[in-house]
Amino acid sequence: MEEPQGPELRGERDELRESLGRIGVWSFALESLTAAEEREAVAEIESFGYGAIWFPESVESREVFAHAGWILASTERAIVVSGIANVWARDPTAMANGWRMLTDAYPERFVLGVGVSHAGSVARRGGTYERPYTAMRDYLDSMNRAPSSAPENDWTPRLVLAALGPRMLELGAERAHGVHSYFVPVEHTAFARQRLGPGPVLAVEQTVVLESDPSEARRVARGFALDYLQSENYARNLKRMGWTGADVAGQGSDALIDAVIAWGDVDRVALRVRQHLDAGADHVCVQVVAEDELDPCLQQLG
Repeated sequence: MEEPQGPELRGERDELRESLGRIGVWSFALESLTAAEEREAVAEIESFGYGAIWFPESVESREVFAHAGWILASTERAIVVSGIANVWARDPTAMANGWRMLTDAYPERFVLGVGVSHAGSVARRGGTYERPYTAMRDYLDSMNRAPSSAPENDWTPRLVLAALGPRMLELGAERAHGVHSYFVPVEHTAFARQRLGPGPVLAVEQTVVLESDPSEARRVARGFALDYLQSENYARNLKRMGWTGADVAGQGSDALIDAVIAWGDVDRVALRVRQHLDAGADHVCVQVVAEDELDPCLQQLG
């Protein structure tokens, strides 16, 4: 599985940028549904006009390729992206061959997002989280060498790399079609685009609370943000952007919560999405935090 280079890679990135569209949906809520319920939910999301459906892989979640296959089978046009498949959850050959299979079965509709996850998640799997940049680079090398008994096909497997810091962003620019950032303010999007240059696709997650009362919106936002603020990777990234230890501590300062999580009515949320696009994002995947992520608000945002 050789990585494309030069004009070939530029063309593939442009194709991915176009097929993703400007706006997608990122959803944890799909994990809480039965398979039958999820089939209806993703078909509804697709009907709202979103270009892509992003879903996570956690220690407790469905296996990422089985889950992607079900979402693909339940939709007709939407791009389906893993956000992200954990490199500690399977060996590089298993990752490469799962990627090949879904690319063959659903040409130009599956994008593999991969990442190194976080120390706590890796420990729960019985692994040791160390040297994430080197681990990812070596993992990608092993994926490129992965054997396969399946016949060759004409479809190009598409890859995005979860990236926050400068080295991982540069690795994504070198080795993938693009990168995926998560739990970031707009200034990180500008930083990421500067590091990536103009070519790689930049897909940014934006958490949303559709609530106009500041106290209630921040209460909901803090409930979502707490685990991320306690994660070393996310906290370090926010400090890299100039936020202080006091901003990141505890449940986060009002200013930090407001910068990372968009709240308000649909117009205010749409403004934040436009800010990411203006800062260099090619695609923004919106994650609505609410009692029901598949309520009419998603239709309005679409």
